Amino acid sequence: MNPKDDHYYIDQVKNGKLSAFSYLVEKYRDMVYGLSLKMLKNTEDAEELAQDTFVKAFQSIGTYRGSSKFSTWLYRIAYNGAITQLRKRKVELYSLDEQRLSDQDELDIANRLTEIDQEALAGSLKKAMATLPADDQVLITLFYYEDQRVEDIAQITGLSESNVKVKIHRARKKMYSFLKENLEEAVFNVL
Repeated sequence: MNPKDDHYYIDQVKNGKLSAFSYLVEKYRDMVYGLSLKMLKNTEDAEELAQDTFVKAFQSIGTYRGSSKFSTWLYRIAYNGAITQLRKRKVELYSLDEQRLSDQDELDIANRLTEIDQEALAGSLKKAMATLPADDQVLITLFYYEDQRVEDIAQITGLSESNVKVKIHRARKKMYSFLKENLEEAVFNVL
């Protein structure tokens, strides 16, 4: 087995070589912390959740069957932990308003926005992401920034694949509306 393969280290841990788990922690700590921070929006809570995620993963490694990628399994643990913390805080997640914008319109706008100063656009995208509910931010992050497939996101979040697609689509529309309002001059100059 290739020593770089996650399954090699997982098997090592299952066979009693507990120090092999440190490789998995090192490899996935930024990913888990990033997801935790996106959802909880607090560095201390995110650090605590990341630690809890690895503790739970270590304690449950015997139940990992390998039917999905280890990163997906780990994301699922972190996601569930974040949802639990958010429920404890009694944070309400608001549904998105429907927007009347076709997919072709989105594509046209996206193509034209590439002409806008990339640095200004990156800052605006960050602000647009902040307007989304935490669960939608996670979906956008997983899909666009972490390059996770819809199938993997569905496993991580417990949502159906079609629900993941719909939520990502709606989140993109909401971000578009924010960008349109806040970059109105730049967007309409491009149009």
